[in-house]
Amino acid sequence: MQTYKTAQVAQIVGVHPNTVRLYEDLKLIPKPERKPNGYRVFTDFHIDVFRLARTAFQIEVLQNGLRKKIVSMVKTAAQGDFDTALTLTSEYLSQAQTEKENADEAIRITKKILSGTSDTDALELKRSDTAKHLQISMDTLRNWEMNGLLSVKRKMNGYRVYTGEDINRLKIIRSLRCANYSLEAILRMLSELSANPNVDIKQALDTPRPGEDIVSVCDKLLTSLNAAEQNAKVMLNMLHKMKRKY
Repeated sequence: MQTYKTAQVAQIVGVHPNTVRLYEDLKLIPKPERKPNGYRVFTDFHIDVFRLARTAFQIEVLQNGLRKKIVSMVKTAAQGDFDTALTLTSEYLSQAQTEKENADEAIRITKKILSGTSDTDALELKRSDTAKHLQISMDTLRNWEMNGLLSVKRKMNGYRVYTGEDINRLKIIRSLRCANYSLEAILRMLSELSANPNVDIKQALDTPRPGEDIVSVCDKLLTSLNAAEQNAKVMLNMLHKMKRKY
């Protein structure tokens, strides 16, 4: 049986030796045996699990437990339980596909709201009534306003009044947030939509502007979910090969 030192594993996988030790500490690879002198002894199994873990963590999808599920899958594979690891990966794939469908559906809802005739044109609601009408919390409504997604006019008495146009805008925000689009992505899309009513909504949501300080996966939600779907298929193939090999 071929064996390897820590430095050799690091070179084969393409990481720093400290990363090998970190993955061991996190139980993402099997605990290696040690020689009398204390040196770790790695095998081909360690290298295959390490490659599986590296593949799993290429895509940083966090929402609705996807990240937790894929970490659990890697740890399960490291224990040699390939059947459970395959099940977890299949669940991950299915959930990523569902998340992608939800993201696409939110875009369709947005387009429908923008293009359809509104039944809210005559509305003028206070903040509490608006929150109740949309079935969201007051804190959520405040948060969206504080992040610049909506600017509400005030009456002479200082009270905010949400018009039919505001309600429709909030419906769009609610649909996109339910599908896990980030506030930054939604604000970007709304800003581009204000400048150009014919803007490609999907592209606007999935394309951060140059110079944005922080770009998270939720700022490129569709891209990350597509990548997660493809990654899951690669991992399923890797796990099947490992199951046959070990």
